Amino acid sequence: MRRLKLPGVLAAGLLAWQAVTLASSPAGAEEFSGNDLRDIRLGMAAAELPETGYVDFYCAADPKRTLAGWQNWRDCPADANGTRAIRFGYDPSTSRDGTMVAGHPAILTLLIDDTAHVAGLQIETDPTARLYIRKKAFLLGLQARSRYGSDGWACTEGQPGAGDQPVGGIYLKERCTKTISGRSLVVERNLFRRSDQDSKNFVDESRISILRAKN
Repeated sequence: MRRLKLPGVLAAGLLAWQAVTLASSPAGAEEFSGNDLRDIRLGMAAAELPETGYVDFYCAADPKRTLAGWQNWRDCPADANGTRAIRFGYDPSTSRDGTMVAGHPAILTLLIDDTAHVAGLQIETDPTARLYIRKKAFLLGLQARSRYGSDGWACTEGQPGAGDQPVGGIYLKERCTKTISGRSLVVERNLFRRSDQDSKNFVDESRISILRAKN
């Protein structure tokens, strides 16, 4: 896999992730302390979720079912594990650039379990973002891995599908996992062009899953 050299962009993104999006406490290979996204932390009680700074709540499994706020999480259908998934965004009054994670437009999902605690968080780059921003979406996965410590990740690379082509000389289908401080982390990054896509259309994404680790 050819690596894209964008040290300035990546360094700026890492600083944004640490200083703006997440708490700034250090992360090591063996332990992690701090919040996972802004003032949201895995394991916190649903009642402790902040009352301000977030908008556009709705059920991930039923997008037509909108919510007034976190307190209505029970209105969303539970999945097989008993968790309820809530989509949300950042309040424009406090985040003038919209819902961005480390400089990347993002789709955010919070999981709340039947004990009324945060059981997971999912962060996905927004596929509808403008091309000049979306073309860097695969970098968000690297920023997430750095946030939780660069060591200890187990990564696999997928093989190209029929007709798949590199983008800018890079073909990327990567999935990395790690368990740290009670968190089960999965970071997926994709960058390639399918046979039916033109020069302005291609797969470029990061997907980050932060779930409570099973004992």
